[in-house]
Amino acid sequence: MGDIIDRAAKYTDAEIRHGIRRAQQQASAGNKGSAECADCGEDIPEARRCAVPGCTRCVACQEAHEKNK
Repeated sequence: MGDIIDRAAKYTDAEIRHGIRRAQQQASAGNKGSAECADCGEDIPEARRCAVPGCTRCVACQEAHEKNK
């Protein structure tokens, strides 16, 4: 039982850290989102940032994130 609780706590902590990082990036980058992917560090194309305001991941990292939920 403790293992499940530990994994849940670790996941929750990671999501909170990511949320804080995303909020900081959005605050500093304005409505178009960050120009750099929060996960891999590569540039996020301007077309994606305009199409998905506030995005913090490139398409590949966003797809990977959604598959891992």
